[in-house]
Amino acid sequence: MQIVCAPSPCHSFCNRWSFKGQKARAVRQGIMMPRTYFSQAAKLSRRTALTLALGTALWLPLSAVEAEAAPKTALTLGMAIEPTGLDPTIAAPVAIGQVTWQNIFEGLVTIDSKGQVKPQLAESWQISPDGKTYTFKLRKGVTFHDGEAFDSSVAKFSLDRARGESSVNPQKRFFASIDTIETPDAETLVLKLKQPAGSLIYWLGWPASVMVAPKSAENNRTTPIGTGPFKFVSWAKGDKVELEKNPSYWDKNVAVKLEKATFRFVADAQAQAAALKAGDIDAFPEFGAPELMSSFEGDARLGTFIGNTELKVVAGMNNARKPFDDKRVRQALMMAVDRPTVIEGAWSGLGTAIGSHYTPNDRGYVDTTGVHPYDVEKAKALLAEAGYPNGFSFTIKAPQMAYAQRTSQVLQAMLAEIGVTMTIETTEFPAKWVADVFKGGNYDMTIVAHAEPMDIDIYSRNPYYFNYKNPTFNEVIANVEKTADAGEQEKLYGEAQKILAEDVPALFLFVMPKLGVWDKKVKGLWQDEPIPSNVLTDVHWEE
Repeated sequence: MQIVCAPSPCHSFCNRWSFKGQKARAVRQGIMMPRTYFSQAAKLSRRTALTLALGTALWLPLSAVEAEAAPKTALTLGMAIEPTGLDPTIAAPVAIGQVTWQNIFEGLVTIDSKGQVKPQLAESWQISPDGKTYTFKLRKGVTFHDGEAFDSSVAKFSLDRARGESSVNPQKRFFASIDTIETPDAETLVLKLKQPAGSLIYWLGWPASVMVAPKSAENNRTTPIGTGPFKFVSWAKGDKVELEKNPSYWDKNVAVKLEKATFRFVADAQAQAAALKAGDIDAFPEFGAPELMSSFEGDARLGTFIGNTELKVVAGMNNARKPFDDKRVRQALMMAVDRPTVIEGAWSGLGTAIGSHYTPNDRGYVDTTGVHPYDVEKAKALLAEAGYPNGFSFTIKAPQMAYAQRTSQVLQAMLAEIGVTMTIETTEFPAKWVADVFKGGNYDMTIVAHAEPMDIDIYSRNPYYFNYKNPTFNEVIANVEKTADAGEQEKLYGEAQKILAEDVPALFLFVMPKLGVWDKKVKGLWQDEPIPSNVLTDVHWEE
């Protein structure tokens, strides 16, 4: 599981909420050229006159040279959440990959800005007709930042480490289908599977699947060493991570223009805006406050950019705990939720409603928002049918991030309309939330933005914090992996979405957009986010 560590709240959104004729609203809010001075001359000699003439003649060319000064080669990029470590193969928070993936670490394959799988450390691969043997041709001449060579033995080490009995890889399930790994020679890697795994190539492009070296793997959490275009320099905890260009980068077709990149960690949205406007931060690819986006309108230096993400905001319910073990209760709660109003109140109207754990960006998407439409009276009737004519009370464990707090406040008012009392308990994220909810399962309802692309399969995992069990759904998900046919997979994904929309193991709310603010001269940052990342390979300043 990867969950977004979205920004902390900048304001309390509201204390009370009215839904009669009102919608939720968030609070919105030249360098002078140097002069040229000529030395005084008491006498206008031929030499002095020539000097003045030359000085005058040289003034315009000199100005032109200054105007054409070399573009900047350093970038300061802001993030709301500081990573807990710098090794994406041992921990789940997306902030780790947002610093290191494709900058420091690379995989056999990668995922580009359009969400397409591309070769990387493997230049090509072949899949056997039965879908159970994958043969990779690896690139020659690739080295890690410390000089250690990358070859098939290193690739085998990385995958064995990720899938081994003692593995703490956050996506260990990705590698569960691998039976054996063979290395016929230094440039050839062969994966033999227990059964077909239709998504394996895609999974191998994720941050959790990057290649690590035997000598440095154990220290990657604090001093990461990869094969990427940037090398780790330093980590001042609580402040910043610094990277520098890797002069020995293997891909000579890539012209890396940044010499230095600094990731600055600023949790408060007001502070984010101030740092951007002051020029202390050049770019904030995931800006923390939608209500402040309008404050950058008309700014001569800064631009705003709205893109697509995989950030699915859902209010997960503990399906093993009463009253959430009754499907009718879950359906009633879903019908009490007016998604457009939630989006307006939580994220200033910037977002896309969803009816299942899937985004419009994903292949095989089906619009299921109409399965349980907003209907307060039907919601009340369904609660009564389930044995709760007077409603009930429960607690939602809401992380401190702005979107979670605001969404909880809106939901609290909406559920009150059907007689349900929801108490909001702010829960520190990630540590306490992970301990209480994700690992401990000690909760009624929670809310979080799931960042993994196409992660609808989480509802089939056992154990998983929703405690949702549906054999029919599990079978559909299993069949997705048994075929590599894209059309068949999309059909199955459609079936899975419809099952979840009907069963409502979580309140499916909206997809968060990617709100970016950065200097207009900064080019190459991803506007859309098919996978959480801050890829710097193509980033440069344009003068």
